[in-house]
Amino acid sequence: MALIDPLTNTVGLLTTMARAGVIAPLRPDKYLRIVAAMARENMGITSGFASAAQRCPDRPALVDEIGTLTWRDVDQRADAFAAALQGLPGGTPQVVAIMARNHRGFVESLIAANRIGAEVLLLNTSFAGPALAEVVSREGAGKSVVVVYDGEFGPTVDVALAKLPDTVRILAWRDTPEDHRGVETMIGEYYGRRPERPSTKAKVILLTSGTTGTPKGASHSGGSPQTLKGILDRTPWRAEETTVIVAPMFHAWGFAQLAFAASMACTIVTRRKFDPEATLRLVDQHQATGLCVVPVMFDRIMALPEDVLSKYSGRSLRFAAASGSRMNPAVVTAFMDRFGDVIYNNYNATEAGMIATATPADLRFAPDTAGRPAEGTDIRILDAERNEVPTGEVGTIFVRNSTQFDGYTSGATKDFEGDYMSSGDVGYLDADGRLFVVGRDDEMIVSGGENVYPIEVEKVLSAHAAVAEASVLGVDDDEYGQRLAAFVVLADESTTPEDLKAHVRANLANYKVPRSITVLESLPRGSTGKIVRRDLHALLPTDDRAT
Repeated sequence: MALIDPLTNTVGLLTTMARAGVIAPLRPDKYLRIVAAMARENMGITSGFASAAQRCPDRPALVDEIGTLTWRDVDQRADAFAAALQGLPGGTPQVVAIMARNHRGFVESLIAANRIGAEVLLLNTSFAGPALAEVVSREGAGKSVVVVYDGEFGPTVDVALAKLPDTVRILAWRDTPEDHRGVETMIGEYYGRRPERPSTKAKVILLTSGTTGTPKGASHSGGSPQTLKGILDRTPWRAEETTVIVAPMFHAWGFAQLAFAASMACTIVTRRKFDPEATLRLVDQHQATGLCVVPVMFDRIMALPEDVLSKYSGRSLRFAAASGSRMNPAVVTAFMDRFGDVIYNNYNATEAGMIATATPADLRFAPDTAGRPAEGTDIRILDAERNEVPTGEVGTIFVRNSTQFDGYTSGATKDFEGDYMSSGDVGYLDADGRLFVVGRDDEMIVSGGENVYPIEVEKVLSAHAAVAEASVLGVDDDEYGQRLAAFVVLADESTTPEDLKAHVRANLANYKVPRSITVLESLPRGSTGKIVRRDLHALLPTDDRAT
């Protein structure tokens, strides 16, 4: 059996790759060049870019607001920037921190950093100066650091690096022609040169969302063939097609989609800032077969006026993949009713990689499901004593797969039970093996002796016709220990908090009815679309204190 399983796995992988067009009828010498190019990348996180440059050098690789670059262009420009980094007065940097939106400067910086063997630190574009300072100081401690950033973030970078004046700064995107030296200038100066091959393999440091605290650095050295097969078997990617990526590329999900699209030699269409109508326009204009978003982007698209939505067909789409936060079930259904059954909901974690995927069929059956475990992933639902709970019962989600991270850069680790890692979420599996995420394991409250998960109440509030968005927190209560406080964005302003409490009371037990419901114009969200719960804490009524 030990001899058969590897063979079976290899045959399955090759079959999947052939079906998706990854394996194509190419000349043997071209395959040799592809293998050699990937080897030069140390089979690292950006080896897909090197592979695509050999496979289809003249195919459009990246389309942004500046224009179109071919795969050869991207490869040569990344080589030039890598050589420029090695030519800095202080020598080759050990850490390249990137604080940039989606555009060629981000992509070229990512590839170049990998080609010099640096640690690549992807920074959240919503960071304020103090948070940025903390992350750069922590992750760059004792190392030579270069910060690559968009001009709009200059003031933030100034604050963050005030005590690190010798840190090299390089502009990835210039807001004005007068801005100082940037990626584009350095590429021009070193164009035609290649970097010296590094002795170390690069790693990407992805930051956890940090919606409730300081983001942690999670180090990744790359995926596995099993990951590739798992994605291709579940989501209909095809090689050398076009994908629109508007999910932030600094985030684990957007970064993964960028790297995966490159490995498929797919043309990547993007823009610096998300705009719902512009996204639909890009899909139709480029006849994209793929769209990669974070869930709130579906909300923004479906909130467009009918006369705007009717301008776009979206019928070229084969998949619209999302991850990063809970999807609104009503929006999922509405999007698929208009644009076809194309939504794939991915349940991922920065530390665990891909965990589960919900196909359109899964979402038609249960629009709030996270889907079934990805190939090569095992999921267990455990109680507080680490016993597996029966089907349908809620417990902590533990995961075992090959996409787990290398560890936190701080040296800390996740909670493990054997070789199963805690995702940090609680949920349950239904009888058909579909996973449902109930909430974070640190969000559950106990009210009057009863366990309450805020997400359950959020779902009920969001189902009300007058509610556009909802978020629920736990707060202290002298009588019950804890209770719920809700925040809503209304689509119909004539609806009152008392109306909404009555709606919750009609659908859930009385102890799950929020004591307070605060109406907001919008919920505070980070750049990845996740609700920033610590910002909600400051908006609590004065008689509520967040737990």
